[in-house]
Amino acid sequence: MIERLQELEARQLRLFVRDRSLPLLSTTLTIQQLKVLVALAIDGNTPTHELAERIGVSMATLTGIVDRLAARSLVLRREDPADRRVRRVDLTEEGRGLIDDMWGTSRQRTEAALRSLDVETLRGLVQGAEALYQALAGSAGATPTDMRRK
Repeated sequence: MIERLQELEARQLRLFVRDRSLPLLSTTLTIQQLKVLVALAIDGNTPTHELAERIGVSMATLTGIVDRLAARSLVLRREDPADRRVRRVDLTEEGRGLIDDMWGTSRQRTEAALRSLDVETLRGLVQGAEALYQALAGSAGATPTDMRRK
């Protein structure tokens, strides 16, 4: 059954790729730039040293990535009001819009497909998705607070 679920997940991804409904495939951003945008979309306004650690790059590398994203008006840098030595990075409205577009296109298509299913099937999907999330959260060492937040 696990293999079947993995196969179905891969088939769903191929459907999105075939009809180009994954904006990720048309982006000119690098993987490192996308990692920064996704981290900021999840965590919000983040100190640069934490952001560098989160995406696994040095501060010097992060500076270049953030410079290029700022030049495209996707992120902005600010002083931390509590500590002027700390710089923080956050998404601009344009950056948030880009991430929303990337996540939203497949989300809209999936929502339309889900609306075509009967209530009993939806209940089963919800139960399965919740169980999978609990298993993933448990294996990642998430706390109950983390699990409620997501």
